[in-house]
Amino acid sequence: MLAPEFSQESAKGDRIDQLIAAHKPGHGLARPFYLDPEIYARDLERVFYRHWHCVAHESVIPKVNDFEVFRMASEQVIVTRHADGSIHAMLNVCRHRGAEVCTKDKGNARMFVCPYHAWTYGNDGALKAARLMPKDFKREDHGLKKLHVRVVEGLIFISFAETPLDFSEVENLLHATCGQYGWANAKVAYRQSYPVDANWKLAVENYVECYHCGPAHPEYSQTHALEQPLHMIEALNAAMEERTCALGIQVGSGDHWQTSANGKETIHAFRYALYDGVKTGSQDGSPLSMLMGRFTEFDGGVTSVHLGGTSFLVCYPDHGMIYRFVPKGPEACEMELIWLVNGEAEEGRDYDLDKLKWLWTVTTDEDKAIIEHTSRGVRSNFFVPGPIAPMEQNELRYINWYLDELSRPA
Repeated sequence: MLAPEFSQESAKGDRIDQLIAAHKPGHGLARPFYLDPEIYARDLERVFYRHWHCVAHESVIPKVNDFEVFRMASEQVIVTRHADGSIHAMLNVCRHRGAEVCTKDKGNARMFVCPYHAWTYGNDGALKAARLMPKDFKREDHGLKKLHVRVVEGLIFISFAETPLDFSEVENLLHATCGQYGWANAKVAYRQSYPVDANWKLAVENYVECYHCGPAHPEYSQTHALEQPLHMIEALNAAMEERTCALGIQVGSGDHWQTSANGKETIHAFRYALYDGVKTGSQDGSPLSMLMGRFTEFDGGVTSVHLGGTSFLVCYPDHGMIYRFVPKGPEACEMELIWLVNGEAEEGRDYDLDKLKWLWTVTTDEDKAIIEHTSRGVRSNFFVPGPIAPMEQNELRYINWYLDELSRPA
């Protein structure tokens, strides 16, 4: 049980700490963790603002001076490509009176001019002009608030933390996984956002377990062996690894799922088989697009990456998926799906967009309905969480990790 010694800082802290201490090992979270505004505020403070988040693939801002605004919880983050090609992330908050300096969702701009008093910022966040300010005013002290940025295998990660968690284990494992699939040279084929009337943890908990896959996702379960317990697919997984090795490819895996107590970011990468004869994650298992990265043939496998608590990646030899989970309030969140293909692939010639996005669109539509059913259920004053099933081992791990993060002050 995750029950460290708690400080007596405030009544709020005492109450939440008591709920953490009361958690029954091996069971789901109690009702307040999905509904309580004060717990949601602590979620943001101790989970969301502490960890790294994948916001996009860099192909969404391909040209110099391109930008896009990402809305995460109550924050707006401007992600830009500077004149030297580097990628920057900054808060969309003027350092004068707090107005939004960027009023478009995306575009191309060398400067952002605040519509209130015309303070002007470069797309690297530096303050370039502040009209009629005193002579002793220092522009260099009033740039936009910058966030930490890492770009790995084409993926853009940001951290709100003053001192970000060490990213080295994440970076190494991403090179060993997404790197083999050529994600650095991929591009975004499609993006879809799903507003969900549920606490963000209900959405993440649903994603990380496949106990529900058989009854809830018949389409996914026709092609993906993960819908069975792991011990029942060992032979399929071994055959998959043999095919991958025969291609001269070694896709990495590794369990570095850890709390932030040691100052490192958390990541877990694992592989699992598709059923015999299935090439990729499509409606009938047939190929969807050009092969990517080092793959010269399909290996009948999938690589899955969980990292940072809100970012999840799925790699097939011919396309990839980014899953983003974004808190929006105590009982609201957003799931964004991003489909990646070979950077040289052309829609209509190399892939059919409707076929490309079919499986994960169907699956996510089903997930949205399931999550919202659960959200309505846990609102009951009589809801008591039950035991976690053996196939929900990743959910159990996530819950324990979450409670540990929540128990430790920033």
